[in-house]
Amino acid sequence: MEIANKCRFSLEELRYEYPSEPVSPGRTPDAELAHLAWNGAANRYPEGVPEKVRAQIEHELALIAQLRYAAYFLTVHDIVRFARSQDILCQGRGSAANSAVCYCIGITAVDPARLDLLFERFISAERNEPPDIDVDFEHERREEVMQYIYAKYGRERAGLAATVVSYRSRSALREVGKALGLTEDTVAAMSGQVWGWSNDGIPDEVVRSLGLDPGDHRLGLALRLTQELIGFPRHLSQTCRRVRDHQGSAR
Repeated sequence: MEIANKCRFSLEELRYEYPSEPVSPGRTPDAELAHLAWNGAANRYPEGVPEKVRAQIEHELALIAQLRYAAYFLTVHDIVRFARSQDILCQGRGSAANSAVCYCIGITAVDPARLDLLFERFISAERNEPPDIDVDFEHERREEVMQYIYAKYGRERAGLAATVVSYRSRSALREVGKALGLTEDTVAAMSGQVWGWSNDGIPDEVVRSLGLDPGDHRLGLALRLTQELIGFPRHLSQTCRRVRDHQGSAR
């Protein structure tokens, strides 16, 4: 029983640990993020930080500290800071735009004082999932940003994550219909019969129920090609990522 008690394991022990970012002497990552946020707020609102925004920043900083996400925000801030110092166009997007902290430290450009945004869509203690700050960089100069990351963190600690998006029934039907010159109404009618993320083709009886003839040469060819195209790669999406392994090395 003594050995068994020592062997207990919880998946909570695999919690992601973010790399320790350089901070000013005597500051923790939370203190550094708070410093950047309040300085940024003063720049964003030269006539004074609105009380609504001030309360939102305090709320966000408290939750970020509670969930230990400050280092992640500092990482993204550093990358964005580098890009802008080189006049590389970049912009944070997605649910990160709901964050007053992201706005104040320059990651996003959505003013929380003008919109009633829900921060919990971005970070929620109840959901307990790490935030995902998406930043787009201009295509022609994205490589410069990637090389900065490699140079700063080391090639053995940084890498690209790629997602291969494949054709499903609806997307395959739309591409084939466009290539074969089917009318938009015909393609829209058949696409409307595809349920969710289905990888199944469209049965002839469904085509007939739409008032279409599956025996028509061009329509029949479109249906056959659609079936063949399902599962083929559509496009490749690449994202620069850093992770940390179980021994604590940043990657």
